[in-house]
Amino acid sequence: MAKRDYYEILKVDKSASAAEIKKAYRKMALKYHPDKNPDDKDAEAKFKEAAEAYEVLSNADKKARYDQFGHQAFDGAGGFGGGGSMNMDDIFSQFGDIFGGAFGGGGFSGFGGGFGGGQRRVKGSNLRIRVSLSLEEVANGVEKKIKVKRKVQAPGTTYKTCETCNGAGQVTRVTNTILGRMQTASACPTCGGAGQSIDKKPSDSDAQGLKVQEETVSVKIPAGVVEGMQLKVTGKGNEAPGQGISGDLLVVIEEKEHETLKREGDNLHHDLYVSLPDAVLGTSTEIDTVTGKVRIKVEAGVQSGKILRLRGKGIPSINGYGSGDLLVHVNVWTPKTLSKEQKEFFENMRNDEHFDPKPESSDKSFFEKVKDMFS
Repeated sequence: MAKRDYYEILKVDKSASAAEIKKAYRKMALKYHPDKNPDDKDAEAKFKEAAEAYEVLSNADKKARYDQFGHQAFDGAGGFGGGGSMNMDDIFSQFGDIFGGAFGGGGFSGFGGGFGGGQRRVKGSNLRIRVSLSLEEVANGVEKKIKVKRKVQAPGTTYKTCETCNGAGQVTRVTNTILGRMQTASACPTCGGAGQSIDKKPSDSDAQGLKVQEETVSVKIPAGVVEGMQLKVTGKGNEAPGQGISGDLLVVIEEKEHETLKREGDNLHHDLYVSLPDAVLGTSTEIDTVTGKVRIKVEAGVQSGKILRLRGKGIPSINGYGSGDLLVHVNVWTPKTLSKEQKEFFENMRNDEHFDPKPESSDKSFFEKVKDMFS
């Protein structure tokens, strides 16, 4: 089923400020929160949907990518913030500050020991890796096998209940005020809210019982990605100790320079040099495209600067709106050295009417061609 527009979900305009987006999300999240709608699958789905929308629109970089490319900016990313599945722990761990003292200030119940306090699942750190793609891979999409060194739980590592909080993940403090006794809860300083600590670990692991391991990760890269775009593979970052959530692998796209093609958005440009005889008599020649070579015809009498447009031979749009074009720029090559006979020939042609420049209305100026190229 097609995803709904994030702005539509939060009921805000594209011009909405960060504060307005946050306010809109808080309103939706409070309305559909599972504590207010027990056993209501529809409300839970809307709660997750709102959280996903806010996670993207509250991040300036993700918001810019979404505004430009829509949901396809995160295709292949998977997971929270990448258009995939989410769980309540993800939402509560990332958006606890949004709700403040809602529902009486005591935190939301359920889902892993309580929202706003209680035992929480620690998340491992993210990893970032750069992947270089050829222009052909960008145009056609590709699945890459990437070797990643990530931290995983070392075999033999065991955990025990935290002695400070007795596994609750939080400590309670009672203070006397003019209003009476007040009870506050905060994350356990010993276990960080996880409710457990390391019991035993092998000697080759770090202080958290983790060790570095190389793993091959498969990443599906959609057609039309651009330089600097970041894809997310959920759960393939560093693992967290205990029952924590693994971090994510962030894949940053780099484009390799093509030998004969230059990219400009979804369009491609190719400089075609033809000899003076071929320009006069016409010719046909093969040129590179991102799907292989194609043969094009150069009409007799072609002018230098002529642009031949091959429609649909560019890069597919990341939004799925078709493909760009391949623009072939014709450059007539003038020889710099001539034999005696060749010089005599051109001397004889110097005053020939056929060699006099006679531009027609169809022979557009350079500036008109540039204008047409971007129209």
